[in-house]
Amino acid sequence: MRIDLHTHSRASDGTDTPGDLVRAAVRSGLDVVALTDHDTHDGWAEAAQAAAETGITLVRGMEISTRHNGKSVHLLGYLPDPDHPPLVAALTGILDGRNARLPAILARLVELGIEIEEAEVHALAGDPAATGRPHIADVLVERGIVVDRTQAFNEFLSPGRPAYVTRTAADLREMIGIVADAGGVTVIAHPWGRTDPAGMGEPVLADLRDAGLSGIEVDHQDHSPQARADLTAIADNLGLVRTGSSDYHGLGKTNHDLGCNTTDPEQFERLIGLAEGAAAASGRVTPGVLRP
Repeated sequence: MRIDLHTHSRASDGTDTPGDLVRAAVRSGLDVVALTDHDTHDGWAEAAQAAAETGITLVRGMEISTRHNGKSVHLLGYLPDPDHPPLVAALTGILDGRNARLPAILARLVELGIEIEEAEVHALAGDPAATGRPHIADVLVERGIVVDRTQAFNEFLSPGRPAYVTRTAADLREMIGIVADAGGVTVIAHPWGRTDPAGMGEPVLADLRDAGLSGIEVDHQDHSPQARADLTAIADNLGLVRTGSSDYHGLGKTNHDLGCNTTDPEQFERLIGLAEGAAAASGRVTPGVLRP
């Protein structure tokens, strides 16, 4: 069984519609796919329809922007009730912050001699829940200023680069609790991929586990073989679920093809069992896994 638990559609910063993403997952030979757009569940309904039509198992989730000890951390939330008021409030604040920084980033680019209108970004992005750095990167690619999103982020849009503007993010520990109260489970995405591993080492992960964290994403393109081995050992020491996934963005991110990393079926069933327990404890109506 091939299981990919981290993908993005045009509902956030991917380039496939949610339905096309699900159909692409089927063509890629996946048996299970999770849709985890940034800070939104807008793509769930379309993805669910495509999953029902194609017979693939769908896990509905989201990748939530959080901060811990001053560092950005991406938190994968699986199967929460999307109408849980504290979750709605937190996601609304994050998305409003994402949209608000668009003009600030464009102003920074003007200072660098690159003038881009907001309308141009919106036209290329379509209608995502929030318009932000990846969509600006796409304009830079279309203009021929950079060759791809990676170069755009490396030269202009990443922290420390001249057009970077900080964004709104939720407190990590608080968000773990909010997702649990919404009947969902949480996994830290690519914990050693973009930050100093010491900031997400075993003591920190143990503290987050005690706060309700269910797992860590071990197999990810941003993790070296040694990082994967070390994270596997940490997860096993702490009793955390180990996941693997592509972090697929369609054409928006190279070398992240669907199924390039997968989750072990036993680990997947552990995660779903924890989600079922969280749903029962919350007393809320949660989405559940859509199985054929």
